[in-house]
Amino acid sequence: MKILLLADTEDPALWDYYQPGRLKGYDLILSAGDLKAEYLTFLVTMSNLPVFYVHGNHNAAYDRYPPEGCTCVDDRLVVYNGLRILGLGGSAVYSGGKHQYTERQMARRIRHLNRAVKKAGGVDIVLTHCPPKGCGDAKDYAHRGFEAFLPMLDKWKPKALVHGHVHLAYGIPRELSYNGVRIINASGRFVLE
Repeated sequence: MKILLLADTEDPALWDYYQPGRLKGYDLILSAGDLKAEYLTFLVTMSNLPVFYVHGNHNAAYDRYPPEGCTCVDDRLVVYNGLRILGLGGSAVYSGGKHQYTERQMARRIRHLNRAVKKAGGVDIVLTHCPPKGCGDAKDYAHRGFEAFLPMLDKWKPKALVHGHVHLAYGIPRELSYNGVRIINASGRFVLE
């Protein structure tokens, strides 16, 4: 399965300078947040592919104007062609805005998903906006990762955790590994096979 991963910044090649056929060969699009709703609506229209997304800390407008034709997977586990995808959007609290969570709130969200993960027989991809603590996060307060993600990864052992929030321009690596789990920063765009 070929998956287009997106987060944080709209790619001009996929929007401003889009050419027909540019999305050919992909099976699925995953957005890790902080993208314009119009961008995701455009991509789902041009590709006719499923687009699953989680909220970023800058996506409060999605509540009024969500990306059309796309599916929010926040606090859900969805199965697409046998691929089990779990969504946990938002960032750590830093300004009190919408889609910002304390460690305790994120841990509670994760606990509420235990039954869905068990029923599905596990999870393949965890789609988040924020990275795990110490795995691709930044040192500044607004871009710190969630410590609550670490025991989740140890317990569920997904193949990958896909996140955004921390732009690659901050000097963060595109990929890391945590106890055998691929941690992928989807900032901009990235292809996962």
